[in-house]
Amino acid sequence: MQQWNDTIIALATPPGVGAIGVIRLSGPQAIAAINAVFPSKNLEKQGSHTLHVGWLTYQGERIDEVVVSLYNGPRSYTGEDVVEISGHGSPYVLQRILDVFLENGIRMAKPGEFTQRAFLNAKMDLAQAEAVADVIASQSEAAHRTSLQQMRGGFSLTLATLRDELIQFGALIELELDFATEDVEFADREKLIALLKLLRQHVGGLLQSFKLGNVIKNGVQVAIIGKPNAGKSTLLNQLLNENRAIVSEIAGTTRDTIEEILNIEGLLFRLIDTAGIREHTVDTIEGIGIGKSLEKMGQADLVLYLYDVQTESETDLHTTLQWLQKSGKPYLLLANKADTTSFETTNALLPRNALPISAKTGDGTETLKRRMVDWVLDGRHLKEDTIVTNARHYQALHEVDKSLADIAEGIVANQPGDLLALDIRRALHYLGEITGQITNEDQLDYIFSKFCIGK
Repeated sequence: MQQWNDTIIALATPPGVGAIGVIRLSGPQAIAAINAVFPSKNLEKQGSHTLHVGWLTYQGERIDEVVVSLYNGPRSYTGEDVVEISGHGSPYVLQRILDVFLENGIRMAKPGEFTQRAFLNAKMDLAQAEAVADVIASQSEAAHRTSLQQMRGGFSLTLATLRDELIQFGALIELELDFATEDVEFADREKLIALLKLLRQHVGGLLQSFKLGNVIKNGVQVAIIGKPNAGKSTLLNQLLNENRAIVSEIAGTTRDTIEEILNIEGLLFRLIDTAGIREHTVDTIEGIGIGKSLEKMGQADLVLYLYDVQTESETDLHTTLQWLQKSGKPYLLLANKADTTSFETTNALLPRNALPISAKTGDGTETLKRRMVDWVLDGRHLKEDTIVTNARHYQALHEVDKSLADIAEGIVANQPGDLLALDIRRALHYLGEITGQITNEDQLDYIFSKFCIGK
């Protein structure tokens, strides 16, 4: 287990006024440092995982009455001796406590350094460590659930199974190399091809899950697109259940984009209400708004295209559908104002994939929300599946998949064992990069620099 010679400190709670603030120390001098300013009790003789109430005192000055939590290494978050000081949440008081320790040789922690020490002390692998940051940053139930599963080792367990299979595979190939002059095969090639097919299926499933994982982590960009006065702003207000956008019967009211976040069943949708799209306008500002609408549509993950069933002709609707299909963007077609005409008339003008709604009354909007969620999940179940949310993991899995494909091609082509062994080692290398079994200092510094200070 790696150890550091220095001890670090940081504020573990957000800056600002609060009921309490927590300061965390980790390292070989953590308990001795707190003991020096906690005269009411000898903390160096106390047991691990214990709480102690008393005054922090420095050079005769009483600073604050605090609760001190002791965690002896290796039974701690970082694997080192850890102390957490819970004091009153005054920024002045907390800074004064920090200054006392900094004046006495304790170093300010870098972003993510506590978790980095936990990783380097084998308290968690790198994928789990990255999931810690995702848990902190999670803004929805789905993001929290997915990152928590990874932090608990669900993703790592899947990778460990893949790695064990490859190691056994590689061991047989390496064994053949030791008997190369005798021309023997210890590895049944047909069984190896079947194993590779199974491994690629597992890796392929993880790669496919990244689309969902990225959405869970960052939210879904949803652009509400349509002609002027189609009801886009009304729909935004209906979905948000508040009057967020100005609604008017005058066409072209929306001149700029309006963005709001909607949580549906634990998934975040970033709704973007855009200016109405029409071919010709003499209004310069409206023209700029239309340009922004098209730009937002290009950036969106999903498009909600809204049209007015009262005014949209079959010819215009056919042209619109061709334009949407040509854009390549996933879209949901919404036939708005279906409440203002007879169902038979509306139904006759509906394309097969259109959803009749009334942005004004809310009819059909619950079905719309369900379709939005279904588009994201694409048949997956968040509680059951291992989902890749990290772009670094996604790129490494791509390399694993390429290596597995090369191994399979090599077996079919009767390549010698030493070449197969190289491809196996390459696949193991990229699996190891995900969990941190293979890493370098620069990579670790980059990963943990994105953490908050104090974690």
